[in-house]
Amino acid sequence: MNTVQQGELPTDALLAKYKLQGARTDCYFIDLPVKVTQADYIEAFYTSNLFKLERFILTHLARRPSNDEQATQLSRGKVDHFAAWSVEQQTPNQLLLCDYLGKTRSWLKSVESENGKSTRLYFGSAVIPKRDSTGSDAKFGVLFNALSGFHHLYSKALLKAAYLRLLR
Repeated sequence: MNTVQQGELPTDALLAKYKLQGARTDCYFIDLPVKVTQADYIEAFYTSNLFKLERFILTHLARRPSNDEQATQLSRGKVDHFAAWSVEQQTPNQLLLCDYLGKTRSWLKSVESENGKSTRLYFGSAVIPKRDSTGSDAKFGVLFNALSGFHHLYSKALLKAAYLRLLR
């Protein structure tokens, strides 16, 4: 079974502009041994049991409810908002979401292999730094540093959950 790996953002990643602006970005990927569409990947990601737990928390703590039907609509490009995010940019094989506070970005990308028999799934995020009053000094808060280990594990688990859902 394939494992989730951490790597560099692809040069064409919609998330790359945030890295250039000083945001903290990450990129995880896994190779799925079947061909899937970007829409299937988005739907599997946001309807996985693990992500449903995050949706439950967002419903009750942030008052940002969502359901599987809305995730399907997001995957098909039929809605611009989903749970705590809005679509910032979308291409045929990438989706970039912005959280409702404007502090983070989430990114999904799928790339079909040259032989058409497998798909590389990417997941990444960006945390936008706080700027001082002059706008020049980027800072990441204590909470960001405290949660970075959890974020790494959770990101890998989310991608793996989507991978397993797509294998079914």
